[in-house]
Amino acid sequence: MEKLSPGLYIVATPIGNLGDLSPRAADILSRADLVAAEDTRVTAVLLRHIGTKRPMTPYHDHNADHVRPQLIARMATEAVALVSDAGTPLISDPGYKLVRDARAAGHAVVTIPGPCAAVAALTLAGLPTDRFLFAGFLPSKAKARAETIAELGAIRATLILYESGPRLGATLAALADQLGDREAAVTREITKKFEEAVTGTLPVLAARYADAPPRGEIVIVVAPPGDAPPASEEDGDAALAEALTRLPAAKAAGEVAKRLGLDRKALYARALEMKQN
Repeated sequence: MEKLSPGLYIVATPIGNLGDLSPRAADILSRADLVAAEDTRVTAVLLRHIGTKRPMTPYHDHNADHVRPQLIARMATEAVALVSDAGTPLISDPGYKLVRDARAAGHAVVTIPGPCAAVAALTLAGLPTDRFLFAGFLPSKAKARAETIAELGAIRATLILYESGPRLGATLAALADQLGDREAAVTREITKKFEEAVTGTLPVLAARYADAPPRGEIVIVVAPPGDAPPASEEDGDAALAEALTRLPAAKAAGEVAKRLGLDRKALYARALEMKQN
């Protein structure tokens, strides 16, 4: 068996169905000198599935700062494969720091793409996919969660959130309270036998799961906000006043017209009037 070149190999693993492990991922895992795993017990099951046994070391939130320098040192002469318990490493885990430090040390970094729960849930939800934002887990404390939802709610993109069963009801209630009747989906058990995607408005989903927390790992997908209300005359005046501090009247009118969707000629006349005053 040909030896792998030294460096870091980022290996995506199945999120449920072991059949989703790619032949390339299986090949890299079977030839790696070391597998850095979120939970070595979980990864051992995967390695047994492909009929191999490799040296492993835990690499997770609680030991990353301590273990990372050791892994970087080994990459000089060995092939180190990074895996998470499920899906693509670096998504909601500390892997990006390992990639950053590996590059800084001059080591090769190779990605072996594959399953990702966030993208899989997006494909199941039936919501706009042209622009989306992955936001991981919302804060557990109510105040911090509300602040985060307020920040995310203004973004004109489909939102993707991870959640656990026991917290799902509270999270959906908070989303419904702040984001209103947006369409959403609750996906769970993705790629497994009981895979499901329950769709509806946030209030409907909040009511459904209020007293019935489901099992399994969950991804919530929330539609982007609807079209913003048309800009008012006051909005135009405020934007013009700011633009006139740095642009001549014609260019200020053009910039504001494009940004707010207002009539350029009317804005130009208003800009001249504002300059005279």
